[in-house]
Amino acid sequence: MSLEEMTTDELCINTLRTLSIDMVHAANSGHPGAPLGCAAMAYTLWTRFLKHNPADPKWPDRDRFVLSAGHASALLYSLLHLSGYDLPLEELRSFRQLGSMTPGHPEADCAPGVEVTTGPLGQGLGNAVGMALAERYLAERFNRPGHAIVDHRTYVLASDGDMMEGISHEAASLAGHLGLGRLIVLYDDNRISLEGPTSEWFTDDTAARFRAYGWHVLETGDVSDDTEPLAAAIEEAVAVEDRPSLIICRTHIGYGSPVQDSHKAHGAPLDAEQMKETKRRLGWPEDAAFLVPDAVRERFAEVAEKGRQAQQEWEAAFERYAVEHAEPAAQWRAAWAGELPDGWDANLPVWTPDGGAVATRNAAGDALEALRRNCWFLIGGCAGLGSSTKTLPKSGESMDRERFGPQNIRFGVREHAMAAACSGIVRHGGLRAYGSTFSVFSDYARPSLRLAALMEVGVIYQFTHDSIGVGEDGPTHQPVEQIASLRTIPNWTVIRPADANEAREAWCSAMLNANGPTAIICSRQKLPVLDRGQVPPAALLHKGAYVLSDPDDGEPEVILMASGSEVAPMLEAAQLLRGKGVRVRTVSFPSWGLFEKQPEDYRRSVLPPDVRKRVAVEAGASLGWHKYVGGEGDVIALDRFGASGPGEQVLEALGFTPERIAERALTLLDRD
Repeated sequence: MSLEEMTTDELCINTLRTLSIDMVHAANSGHPGAPLGCAAMAYTLWTRFLKHNPADPKWPDRDRFVLSAGHASALLYSLLHLSGYDLPLEELRSFRQLGSMTPGHPEADCAPGVEVTTGPLGQGLGNAVGMALAERYLAERFNRPGHAIVDHRTYVLASDGDMMEGISHEAASLAGHLGLGRLIVLYDDNRISLEGPTSEWFTDDTAARFRAYGWHVLETGDVSDDTEPLAAAIEEAVAVEDRPSLIICRTHIGYGSPVQDSHKAHGAPLDAEQMKETKRRLGWPEDAAFLVPDAVRERFAEVAEKGRQAQQEWEAAFERYAVEHAEPAAQWRAAWAGELPDGWDANLPVWTPDGGAVATRNAAGDALEALRRNCWFLIGGCAGLGSSTKTLPKSGESMDRERFGPQNIRFGVREHAMAAACSGIVRHGGLRAYGSTFSVFSDYARPSLRLAALMEVGVIYQFTHDSIGVGEDGPTHQPVEQIASLRTIPNWTVIRPADANEAREAWCSAMLNANGPTAIICSRQKLPVLDRGQVPPAALLHKGAYVLSDPDDGEPEVILMASGSEVAPMLEAAQLLRGKGVRVRTVSFPSWGLFEKQPEDYRRSVLPPDVRKRVAVEAGASLGWHKYVGGEGDVIALDRFGASGPGEQVLEALGFTPERIAERALTLLDRD
């Protein structure tokens, strides 16, 4: 078959295939197999079903497309280019090159139309669950009879690898439980991965598994070239509103190439002879590179025009909506602009020293309760521990498959899916999201937490049970390295509040940070409320570190600094030292990240360079504290696992007492 003999559909599908393999060949790097096998699937979805406008990639009511199989990025870039997104052909020629708009795996906003960062398998599916949740929440809040301003779907293209990764099991279970009927997953069932045939290690009955999760499941048979079975399946899936849909599509990896149906097509470019042979089999000029026939341009232009018309109709409908429903329309516009409303931080609780000790998990939960009342766009929940992390709403209301209006989501014991879904909620747009679990279980969510930072999403996490102060649950539940580990992730803001008022300000700081994730690390045990003499108390938390107390006269000769639950014993240690005539400065240090953003003169005012005797205290790994204590300082930390026993006894046994802190400071000063 020649170009002239192909139908327009065949031309378009083969253009997607050849553009993709040309990109991989030019870069001498990438994954040609999935684009060759999935081109017909992607073409059918993008041209016949996906509601999108390439001229406005951020249109709120567009359908979302998530390429969970991120190794097939060349296919996504080909789709974006042909559809008319601002992704020039030259960028396709620069695939995987430094500074290009076409990185090896899709990165959120690297090119217009890329919704989320994918590549680590299963992540996209988890993000898509969050997007589908966001759509349902917004629809219930804003739609009115005769005004369906929220009316879109989330589509996913997933691979065998996505189905194997544990996060996909968590995410699929959650989506099925909630009945997210506007989530449709196309499963590229090519039965090959990098090591070889998946039959050697993956023999799940995937259809049965998803049906057990409560999904609507369809099987199309072979759709490597035939678009009609998939089109019929998508039409059926769209009609099912009470369950998410999985469409299992049989394809052939490396379709048309000499290495079709082989793992050799997965992760290595086709060589020059294989490229020619593939193009010959596809009826393509074997020496043509990055060829886009005019008929293909015309076909995709028609699709783009349909998208522009759809958005125009939506905008006209929204204007009619705004006339009848002015207040919700104003809320909608502000939320999509990322604006915090007037009074978003009103009526947050304030604690006084004479009110007794308060666990920072309780204080943070109270702050969250107030913020939920003020900020309708703040939604989220906990991974099955809400009664302990103190994130459950006082109303007791949570989302379920019949009602998506409540702000609380019961994620169940699914930390990884929770974290991926929270990122998906924020990437959907119009909403902020929060998640919660014990600090030690942040490890279960770690891959999603890392990608949240990479995508620069303003997700907020309330991680509780922050140290060996957890006590009797023992080392399995006592975080040691987790706080230090989170601090090492670029673009993460980690805040460990010292008391109830710092916990309140931590939530305010997190709400103001829309360009990256924030972790608020809270105590299980009660902590004294500090007397700062500031109004409002703890307002200086936003600077990351601040002076709590100074000598009555003269310059300090030693600085004590601490975070979280160790601030109170540090202050007691300072009193012991003052009793011995030592001039002491004390510093609350809730956030390194916030501190590093301050001007140098402020940082030097808190930690004067000429005061070289410094002691840092934290009941966790010492990693990183040496930067702040310097070469003449000391760190009282925990570079070992904890122990099972009452929390106060464990803290005392491992050296987190005022007496030990004072003793270490005196040793630095060479004084008794």
